Amino acid sequence: MQDIDAETRTELEAAAFRRLVDHLRERTDVQNIDLMNLAGFCRNCLSRWYRESAEERGIPLADPDAREIVYGMPYKEWQGKYQKEATAEQKAALAKSHPGH
Repeated sequence: MQDIDAETRTELEAAAFRRLVDHLRERTDVQNIDLMNLAGFCRNCLSRWYRESAEERGIPLADPDAREIVYGMPYKEWQGKYQKEATAEQKAALAKSHPGH
């Protein structure tokens, strides 16, 4: 692996994160439950990780604000526009892969 200095690594990681967020904003057809079932994380996880990282640096960030950063709009607005009712199969898969979630 090529040696990459810490600042460049951070810039590359930030660019990859922004690209992931942009991709998820475009793929509104992909539901959070699908992400959870396939990858073990969803948009809400990303927003929580973002908030936690901000708090570790002494930057207060409320959950709704972190979610808006990831969703590109208020979470309730995204839910109203794009969230579909989970199927019985999706719910069963989530219960199996993430008991108690």
